[in-house]
Amino acid sequence: MRWLTRDKSFYRSLFALAVPVALQNLITFSVNFADNLMVGALGDAAVSGVYMGNQIQTLLQMVSGGIEGALLILAAQYWGKKDTGSIRKIVAIGVQFSVIFGVLITLICSLFPRGILRVFSSADSVIDAGAQYLQIVCLSYLFFCVTQSLIAAMRSIEVAKIGMHVSLISLAVNVGLNYVLIFGKLGLPALGIQGAAIATVISRVVECGVMIFYVAKVDKTLKLKFSDLLTSDRLLRKDFIRNGIPIVGGNVVWSINLMTHTAIFGRFPETVTSAVSVANTMNTLGYVAMNGMSSAVGIITGKTVGAGKKELMKEYARTVQLLFLGLGFLTGGTIFLLKGPFVGLYTGISAEAAKHALQFMTVMSVTFVGTCYQAACLAGLVKAGGDVSFVFRNDTIFVFCVVLPSAIIAAWLGAPAWVVFACLKCDQILKCIVAVVKINSFNWMKNLTR
Repeated sequence: MRWLTRDKSFYRSLFALAVPVALQNLITFSVNFADNLMVGALGDAAVSGVYMGNQIQTLLQMVSGGIEGALLILAAQYWGKKDTGSIRKIVAIGVQFSVIFGVLITLICSLFPRGILRVFSSADSVIDAGAQYLQIVCLSYLFFCVTQSLIAAMRSIEVAKIGMHVSLISLAVNVGLNYVLIFGKLGLPALGIQGAAIATVISRVVECGVMIFYVAKVDKTLKLKFSDLLTSDRLLRKDFIRNGIPIVGGNVVWSINLMTHTAIFGRFPETVTSAVSVANTMNTLGYVAMNGMSSAVGIITGKTVGAGKKELMKEYARTVQLLFLGLGFLTGGTIFLLKGPFVGLYTGISAEAAKHALQFMTVMSVTFVGTCYQAACLAGLVKAGGDVSFVFRNDTIFVFCVVLPSAIIAAWLGAPAWVVFACLKCDQILKCIVAVVKINSFNWMKNLTR
């Protein structure tokens, strides 16, 4: 039994797919980071308001990510069989669901922005700032959903670079417009957080247009046409829904978890909310490499299981576990070493907020070791390998029976903010026990193709 595969094609495929996805994530992070830094110059209330407003973006990403996950898992397994006709039908189903969800969430946010934000915060200054941001930025949601579905379609056939290029274009547009609209350059008025929202909307429209052009005119593998997106296949739709519900459900559970984090910290002083925003930005940066590798592993897993190569998949699974454990220690150590300089970039936040942010990042440097192993392996191996409901059940149990109860009790007892933060992150270590047993049982390899 080998713990490191000698199959060189595995490593070639892993890094050929992981690097573009990681770079895309880094660029996407840079867009959000630029928003965060520029708005940070406006003070704690502005940072907190945009952070609260972006909680809906978190829900959007989680649900649309579930749709994309179902698309990617099914399409990757059909890619193992080289069945591009079925992949086109799966992509059409995914885009249709994405459009429906994007329109729905846009309508809700445009009609009830303040009501939504009151779920997360009781501070009027934060709600005022967040409502200004949310009412505008919600116009980007539909474009975001369509773009992500098409990027997932390309990844399923091992075309990962286009997502990176699209995100790079989005970064350039967003950062340039942020500078002009937030601070009032080139003769335009200074719009503050409203300017940040407008810049985000325009950049999302641009990236969606570029992605549609690529899929329709440049890609020669799927040869997807607009008419394909209007068609449907009853059996594949049934497969999509059956496998997609646990993925979407798991993502919804996780978004409820994250939004409850926000609601808990929304009852703390503004300095704590601002610190959570800063710490979560570092957390997102830590996810860049992990998510790139995890996505690459998911594509390889789907393709290998779809092709029926189970013994080879076992060898890959053992290798993946060692790689992610090493990545966890590397990322956790990096977070610990860079926490001071990172917080120093936020010149507009108070000293109290900076102190809380440093404490939060110290906790993250420990929990991220577990995050890299269990989250990436469960998504890249178990979920992509066909056992789509296991991660949903596992997350549901930990979120509602461990994470949220412990954090709510700690907050109610008046524990320091960093202790509450640690309670909200404790599952990242505890889930490793479950992950080790599940992954090495190898009962998660299920062929989902017809």
